Amino acid sequence: MKLTPEVESRIIEMAWEDRTPFEAIKLQFGFNESDVIRLLRSRLKPNSFKLWRQRVSGRNTKHVKLRNPEISRGYCPSQYKHR
Repeated sequence: MKLTPEVESRIIEMAWEDRTPFEAIKLQFGFNESDVIRLLRSRLKPNSFKLWRQRVSGRNTKHVKLRNPEISRGYCPSQYKHR
């Protein structure tokens, strides 16, 4: 699938966000966790990819099934505020 630079950038940004689950990326862009990993591996520097993998491994917030059921939002309440 050919991605525009904007879409690619947004997927990478969502992958780095702690509270954005992989399921949200799948719903919005059709990329499952494996696809996201493949994209980041090809676009990030090796050390950056390694840091990202360490960061997301075992994180409850990156998988909907592991999240607290009371949390339905995909981002922090203070994020995306209109100024």
